Amino acid sequence: MRALVVNDEAAGPAGIAEADRPRPTPAINDVIVEVYASGYVPTEVGWPSTWVDRAGRHRAPSILGHELAGVVTELGYGTTGLSIGQRVFGLADWHRDGTLAEYVAVESRNLAPLPDDVDFAVGASLPISGLTAWQGLFVHGRLQPGQRVLAHGAAGAVGTMVTQLAREAGAHVIGTGRASDRQKALDFGAHEFVDLENDTLEDVGEVDLVFDVIGGDIQKRSAHMIRAAGILVSITGPAVAHPRDGVAIDFVVEADRAQLVEVVKRMEDGRIRANIGQVAAFDDAIAALNPTTRRTGKTVISVRP
Repeated sequence: MRALVVNDEAAGPAGIAEADRPRPTPAINDVIVEVYASGYVPTEVGWPSTWVDRAGRHRAPSILGHELAGVVTELGYGTTGLSIGQRVFGLADWHRDGTLAEYVAVESRNLAPLPDDVDFAVGASLPISGLTAWQGLFVHGRLQPGQRVLAHGAAGAVGTMVTQLAREAGAHVIGTGRASDRQKALDFGAHEFVDLENDTLEDVGEVDLVFDVIGGDIQKRSAHMIRAAGILVSITGPAVAHPRDGVAIDFVVEADRAQLVEVVKRMEDGRIRANIGQVAAFDDAIAALNPTTRRTGKTVISVRP
């Protein structure tokens, strides 16, 4: 099968190449999915899980991509909850070969049904951004209606999902980003916007929840803005700052079928929408994964038309 792989960590995304790889076989509780669309995160080449398996063994050449939408073609022993021919979307395991390929083996629990009226490209754009936003806001952040949320990177794939889910839950959302991000952040539902290059972040006042995708000095300044008992959630690694009278939580997104169902339900009925920056054909994928200009939306590769 066709696949996009990396062999050299030092080469970064420029080292992505197409290769002919064996079609996967399903392990216990796996399904094989014929991939129609795959999402991609630009930092994947730097993740340790791209280069070693769970036992610490080197596993290059590694197939990239962890978000997918496609059709189930084979069931592993003991697999339940899904059927052959079913449209699905979800999140592949970090330490296994990924979704930028014609077929992928995935644990069935990491997948959810994809409604017929949700496009494969949209489905592939949702797992990481949707689950990250859901878990940061509701699992770790314990968001309540009426709270004030500071959403950093509000024009990005995760940030726009944070903004939409928080607003739908009844929160007041202050988005941040560059000056050029203002209109996009507002279009996706932010009530206010802070230009981190020209505005003063602290002018927005106290907030109940900070959703941090930046880290560093911005995280430190944000921590001082959190009210008593407030929460800072971060996906940038261990927190470098803690609220004086609150908590700081860093987390790595996890696959969750029930949460995927909740996210796609909101997509299907129009409460939220996808933030896709580009959909590229598989033949054009290497160029798409090495952009020459800044993008704020998700890059999706259409593996099959």
